Amino acid sequence: MVADCGTGAVLTIRVVGETGSTNADLLAVAATGAAEGQWLRAERQLAGRGRLGRNWSDGNGNLFASTIVRLRPDDPAAHTLTLVAAIALAEAVSVFAPGVATIKWPNDLMVGEAKLSGILLERSGEAVVVGFGVNLASHPVLPDRPTISLSAVGVTVAPDALLRELSQRFGAWLDRWRQGGLAGIRTAWEERAHPIGTPLRVRLPDGEARSGRFGGLDADGALRLIGDDNRAVVVHVGDVSA
Repeated sequence: MVADCGTGAVLTIRVVGETGSTNADLLAVAATGAAEGQWLRAERQLAGRGRLGRNWSDGNGNLFASTIVRLRPDDPAAHTLTLVAAIALAEAVSVFAPGVATIKWPNDLMVGEAKLSGILLERSGEAVVVGFGVNLASHPVLPDRPTISLSAVGVTVAPDALLRELSQRFGAWLDRWRQGGLAGIRTAWEERAHPIGTPLRVRLPDGEARSGRFGGLDADGALRLIGDDNRAVVVHVGDVSA
């Protein structure tokens, strides 16, 4: 598939039967100068990975796809692309399953307490590869967290159909991110996330656990966690649960 993605880049989607990691593949071609707007989808992904070093399960009929973004001098901070990706995926899923999923900081899609998808950003120089894994037909059984698939809630979606929606929406939100900055992105993210005041628990990278209420996003996209003393703690990296 080839199309104009609305950002001045040409959107192309390539599909392979099997690979280790779509992120790893696009990081390799990005290092050779591959252009923004390229997408790679794999029918099977044997060495997928998620945030904080977790593996991402290979499930038949699920979506495994990545794309390349080329950073420009006037772009907002690169890490805020995670918010762009979450909004685009939430919108794409809502085409097939309206009102089913919400965003959990920073970029997971949740159905109730169960995880539907994950997003991983990896950077090499001025190229950022954004990877998406979405449980469409099946979901893994994990010891530490509940997961879910769209099929489990009665929604049937083919990976290529979801990717068509996702790629167009990602291109549109990428354009807004560049033209309008982060303020509008933060608002759009918060509209699709758990409500302000939702109780949250956060496990920090050093193992410390904190609890509080969701206080929205900070100016740079970090999580604001409101404690019992009504003071806000800003969390830049952590594992969040409700």
